[in-house]
Amino acid sequence: MSDAVSFEQKPVVLVVDDTPANLALVSSLLKDIYTVKVANKGVRALQVAATKPMPDLILLDIMMPEMDGYEVIQKLKDNPETADIPVIFLTAKAEVEDEQKGFELGAVDYITKPISPPIVLARVKTHLTLKTARDFLKDKNEYLEVEIRRRMKELTTAQDMTIMAMASLAETRDI
Repeated sequence: MSDAVSFEQKPVVLVVDDTPANLALVSSLLKDIYTVKVANKGVRALQVAATKPMPDLILLDIMMPEMDGYEVIQKLKDNPETADIPVIFLTAKAEVEDEQKGFELGAVDYITKPISPPIVLARVKTHLTLKTARDFLKDKNEYLEVEIRRRMKELTTAQDMTIMAMASLAETRDI
């Protein structure tokens, strides 16, 4: 029964930061509640984000060498497989323009360093709850669309049969 899917799986949080101390701090804060994956650069973050199990939430630093957090989120949002993963910027950039740019690129939240552990935990929990609700509604919507197509097909079939029966009845009356 080791292949059975557990419904008690912890949500997966990907933490992306180029500073090992920050990765360790945030990982230790989240590890008891969530499954934590880490990446120390943008390219690696994109690889981890596309790997099963995919993250339910990404905590992303902005200031990283090679590929900054803004470029990472753009690539995440451009990929249909990762576009729906909520991203929270966790960064030392505290200017209004930086925060505004983060939201414009698709971030769901913006937390400045140094972090407050209770605030990070509360925001992570809130955004994971919102993602769960959004995923449920998306699944329900897909189910309802399939059900509507099935019922429309049944209705069309019943309508066709009714027309054929009425045509047959009309032919019988004409004789």
